[in-house]
Amino acid sequence: MLAAFRNAAAVPALRAKLLVMIGLLAVYRLLVFIPTPGIDIDRLREGSFGQGDVFTLLNFISGGNFEVFSIAALGVIPYITASIIVQLLQGTWPPLQKLAKEGEEGRKKITQYTRYGAVALGAIQAVFLAIALLGPSGALKIGWANGPFFWFVVLVTQVAGISVVMWLGEKISEYGIGNGISLIIYAGIVAAFPGAITQQFALIGRGEGNLIGLIIFFALLILTLAGMVLIQQAERRIPVQYARKVVGRRVMGGQSTYIPLRLNAAGVIPIIFAVSIIILPQTLIGSFPNVGWLQAIGAWFNPAQWQGLVTSTVLIVAFTYFYTQISFDPRRISENLREYGGFVPGVRPGQPTTDHLARITNRITLWGALFLGAVNALPQALAWATGAGQLSFVFSGIGLLIMVGVALDTLRQLESQLMMRHYEGFVNKGRIRGRGRRF
Repeated sequence: MLAAFRNAAAVPALRAKLLVMIGLLAVYRLLVFIPTPGIDIDRLREGSFGQGDVFTLLNFISGGNFEVFSIAALGVIPYITASIIVQLLQGTWPPLQKLAKEGEEGRKKITQYTRYGAVALGAIQAVFLAIALLGPSGALKIGWANGPFFWFVVLVTQVAGISVVMWLGEKISEYGIGNGISLIIYAGIVAAFPGAITQQFALIGRGEGNLIGLIIFFALLILTLAGMVLIQQAERRIPVQYARKVVGRRVMGGQSTYIPLRLNAAGVIPIIFAVSIIILPQTLIGSFPNVGWLQAIGAWFNPAQWQGLVTSTVLIVAFTYFYTQISFDPRRISENLREYGGFVPGVRPGQPTTDHLARITNRITLWGALFLGAVNALPQALAWATGAGQLSFVFSGIGLLIMVGVALDTLRQLESQLMMRHYEGFVNKGRIRGRGRRF
């Protein structure tokens, strides 16, 4: 892996992409040090707001932005939520369906609508967060108690922060390597690791933690990570045979290949979608701490409680099926095979091939979805069992799945770039193919 990065650094084009990615992620991380005007950071940390609930998860995903209520406290969550809404509408609303079929121009308009939706959702969340800050946390500086003015300050600041974060994510995707939005979330998760581990050891030093339980937790966590990497790389290969045909004196076709169907074809998208769905209602509910029935509903969106764990698991399973259905179309694959003279051995071309691919996809998606759901719940259960509850958010199933999925996806893209330039990359210890040849 390290050899592959050295090979990438030796290629000017890839080196520029890596530097752009690292530079823009560094710019995003600098935003954590810029708090929203009118916030007393010390009082915010001491208050009950954002402690032990979904706001802790939001702080974890944003890499500490929420802890100081920075100008990018909401991060990419509004953008992701808007993306979910737009994708759902694409399947039901004819105008969006028409845009989706218009190619590149249509996709640009859909992306633009997604940005507008992200700004609108971010504005709504910002107002409710401002209301919550005026409540039990007392996170305001003296003299800022006039609610509407503070709401306006928070709204303007957070909308600006959301716009900057969206711009950074799009530029990473365009000029860097990997998906920009996913990498921003990844950076936030990784940034939270050192502080959480230090805090846990501090608790052990004060006699409030269990060292043996912590060791057991990390040992089981390593095994979980190994299983996650294995499952993320697993795939079902559907054999494909192309018919031979004679053109003049040349024999064309006749080769055998396969269609790779990944066990987890949806990648980290279902987890990110589930996080955004959990955070949105809890943000609104947190603004009304004295309303009992709302707090009872909020428990089902609180990942620190078993109800929230059940909700997140169900959402992950559902979104896995949803995104797989969107990203993989058996009918289109079947039509492409028939057009180019390909067929699955033992299966008739046309509708039988479509049904065959759909049946296999549904079967492996079930196991992939159950795996994602189990991994989501396992680290939280380990934290409760071993007494490492302080690490339950940082090393949660959601965080680990995002971290592993984004890392593998980014490395996979880097590998493809290396292969295009005749580098072996991750395959054979980073040796360079064709050394001494001229291209």
